[in-house]
Amino acid sequence: MGKILAICTSPRRGTLKTPVPSAVLTPEWGIVGDAHGGSWHRQVSLLSAEKIEAFRQKLWVDYGAFGENLVVEGFDLATLPVPSFFAIGDAVLEMTQIGKECHSDCAIRQQTGDCIMPREGVFARVVKGGTIHTGDEMKLLPTPADLPLRAAVITLSDKGSRGEREDKSGPLIVEMLTATGYKVEEALLLPDDAAQLKTQLLRLADARQVNLILTTGGTGFAPRDITPEVTLSVAERNAPGIAEAMRYHSLTITPRGMLSRGVSVLRGKTLIVNLPGSPKAVKENLEYILPSLAHGIRLAAGLDGECARK
Repeated sequence: MGKILAICTSPRRGTLKTPVPSAVLTPEWGIVGDAHGGSWHRQVSLLSAEKIEAFRQKLWVDYGAFGENLVVEGFDLATLPVPSFFAIGDAVLEMTQIGKECHSDCAIRQQTGDCIMPREGVFARVVKGGTIHTGDEMKLLPTPADLPLRAAVITLSDKGSRGEREDKSGPLIVEMLTATGYKVEEALLLPDDAAQLKTQLLRLADARQVNLILTTGGTGFAPRDITPEVTLSVAERNAPGIAEAMRYHSLTITPRGMLSRGVSVLRGKTLIVNLPGSPKAVKENLEYILPSLAHGIRLAAGLDGECARK
């Protein structure tokens, strides 16, 4: 059981949030009147009161100084899994991300050399609306057992990122995943840039904790095809069978299947799989592996301990 010590809002992004006695939570938007509301996964930000108190030993800050909407006593929020669900009166929040990148002009970091929001703050979307007040209790709800597996899709394409070529592979992957029952949390289009890809893989696996990340593109022999190398750089465990199976299947269709360098790995509870870049190859490979992926993903997430086929 937790307690809301402060509710903070700001009318514009990039400004300090100030405490208010109450707020209205609107489904799929956030806090009415707060600049961070919108149709995205970071509608409401939360920070543990205990972390703020520890920071105050170095520098006194008012509630809202880190850009947090809700200051919550009683939970070490950053240690909870994504998704976690909270009830505040009639309202329900779904935690969607842990931490974020700190703004380069963060006033707190400039003063102290540190900012706790990137590692201790969490973000949520509003599942059920309601009015909340300072002093309200916040309850951690049981995670529903029937939640769909959560996925993210990344397309790697220099021309696509510049708007010079339509991305057909990424939307196709989203369509196929959705039809299979996955919830696609994000679909990104990036250039063939190692730093950007690594940043997004780490964010999606560690902060958003999605179950599956599928990349498309950047798996060939061209000098800027760096997807496998970046994927391996974030891996904690190897899962080579998936990539090997795709190459085997591709070779039954075309000898050029041997030229794919895609890999498949695990980072924490997230499975990352590199798909080829062409829509035709994406469809062929994804149709082949999708029936077997869910069981492996559930094993990695600790949701399924039975390996025998039924």
